[in-house]
Amino acid sequence: MPFAEFKVPAGTLTAADKKKLIERTTDLYAEIYGERARPTTVVLVEEVPDGGWGVAGNVLTAAMLGAGAGAGTGTDDGGGGGA
Repeated sequence: MPFAEFKVPAGTLTAADKKKLIERTTDLYAEIYGERARPTTVVLVEEVPDGGWGVAGNVLTAAMLGAGAGAGTGTDDGGGGGA
């Protein structure tokens, strides 16, 4: 069973963004492994609380990165706290 896990800053993706990520990832697995993989492909989009991640030893926040296109739109599916 193909499995993909995405960890993203909380509040930076809308429900539509998450849907697109899941659909495109599933399409990619099906392209690589064939259509037989589509029904068993699992995609997990996990929102990491703001400040709960970092790069090169530095703690990052959504505000430091401009919060992304989906932040603050009010269309998030409630998958985690806000930025």
